[in-house]
Amino acid sequence: MIIVGGMIGIGKTTLAKILSEELGSSLYQEDVLSNPIVSLFYTATEEEIEQKRYPFLSQLYFLDAKYISLKEALKKENSVVDRSIYEDWYFAKKNMELGRINELEMNLYETLLHSRLKDINEQLNNQQVLMVYLEASFDTIIERILKRGRSFETSTKLIDYYKFLWEGYDDWIKKHYDSTQILTINMDKIDVIENPEDINVVLDMIKSKLA
Repeated sequence: MIIVGGMIGIGKTTLAKILSEELGSSLYQEDVLSNPIVSLFYTATEEEIEQKRYPFLSQLYFLDAKYISLKEALKKENSVVDRSIYEDWYFAKKNMELGRINELEMNLYETLLHSRLKDINEQLNNQQVLMVYLEASFDTIIERILKRGRSFETSTKLIDYYKFLWEGYDDWIKKHYDSTQILTINMDKIDVIENPEDINVVLDMIKSKLA
């Protein structure tokens, strides 16, 4: 199983689709738009976020959705997953640092997360899992978020939030993430849309890592 991970807007969904086609694998996508809380969270004032607990509710929604998706992906011999449950803890942690998720909520979230991860690990049955982690400069991240054009993601007031997430993401993956194997790809140098031949570079890197 291949999991495509990385910062918001970096190109996970695009790469996951291409990989599933090239490898003949089933694709399991992160359906952000189906989460009824995301657009409310991104467009809310700080007062609304505090009162209505959007970050916590959003994390619970994604936890359940990604747990179900990963369980389904594990039923297939080969699958490609567009972001997974493994990265969600980082987003919860960063929102806790911002005061948007309180300690009680975080404890509950971690209890639910660990329970689901235990179940997933029991289902793995020695299946090889590789996270293809996409990294990029902050300028590239913002450029791709704007290019994607989701209205609730493009407000200028979100720039500081994106930078806050981006600043710690690479460090967390490289120093603390140990749930699966990792292959890091620099998306400042790889662009599978503008340069379709780059997909062959990515495929070669994946095949070499899994050999």
